[in-house]
Amino acid sequence: MNQRPDPDELLAQLTVSQLHETHGSLKIYLGYAAGVGKTFAMLSAAHQQAANGVDVVVGLVETHGREETEALLEGLEVLPRARSEYRGVQLEEFNLDLALARSPQLILVDELAHTNQPGSRHPKRYQDVMELLEAGIDVYTTINVQHLESLHDIVKQITGVTVRETVPDHVLEQASQLVLVDIPPPELIDRLEQGKVYVPAQAERAVSNFFRPGNLSALRELGLREAARRVDEDVRTYMRHRSIPGPWPAGERLLVCVGPSPLSQRLVRAAKRLADVHDAPWVALHVATDHLSPAERERVTRHLELAARLGAEVTTLTGPSMVPEVADFVSRENITKIVAGKPLRRGWREVLRGTLVDRIMQQT
Repeated sequence: MNQRPDPDELLAQLTVSQLHETHGSLKIYLGYAAGVGKTFAMLSAAHQQAANGVDVVVGLVETHGREETEALLEGLEVLPRARSEYRGVQLEEFNLDLALARSPQLILVDELAHTNQPGSRHPKRYQDVMELLEAGIDVYTTINVQHLESLHDIVKQITGVTVRETVPDHVLEQASQLVLVDIPPPELIDRLEQGKVYVPAQAERAVSNFFRPGNLSALRELGLREAARRVDEDVRTYMRHRSIPGPWPAGERLLVCVGPSPLSQRLVRAAKRLADVHDAPWVALHVATDHLSPAERERVTRHLELAARLGAEVTTLTGPSMVPEVADFVSRENITKIVAGKPLRRGWREVLRGTLVDRIMQQT
């Protein structure tokens, strides 16, 4: 099989390499609810970095009155917060200008999804973090899975709560490290009832609303899936960088081949259902050749648009022949399942050469 480097992938590698030379790196501590220990884990890691000689400052950390978290601030430089007045109320925010002027090697900025007060340079805290990274400063930050923009509707369906503060998924994609901070829901509820998460009045409301065991279990699963998806992406990136032929057993990843045939619509919908069953990402792939008429190309476009609406990653390749292009894509992208139609009648060509899937698998 042809293992030639993919030009787009080589360009992406070069871009990432150049980015790392000039930008800071982002490390995100991901949890499924308040109180699982994200800030505690972040501060513990910061102490380890400081012990190794790294210049670390705390830009902003919310302890919420938790004694064990407050204790971890001792020994770390903490930047003063920016103060302002809005409608007669004194407000405090992360001091971005002071952080940029201080220019440490590493800065801690808690609660990535936070909405800044009116008059701030950026509406959202994640935008502050992006500016720090552009200035070459490494950032540690925290977020709960329900604040991911792509999960907004799912979280509302599970919990009945509309999450107002969200972070675009592309921000998480920029993280060099994603650390999952996890404890079992019963342990979290115990912490809540002991007053280790919120003050008693808030804790009582939380247990009866958002912190119900079913909600926490569902949110925890979303967090675990997000972490697993990231690991799967890291494995595929490692494979490409090392030119290791796939597939590797790193999690299901589906492919449906799209062409001008009316059968493609059924295959696209079948791939969507299968992806939902496996909770797996899926790709709709079309290999463009010179053999299609304008009407056939129009049908292909409609089929790809359907796949995009259903949530597929849509990719078009060009090449003289479909089979080698698809086979190369399957290995390069670590595809584990291919959705394809079965011929109603096997003609002599299929008997001698095998079906499309047969020929693809022979080359992977």
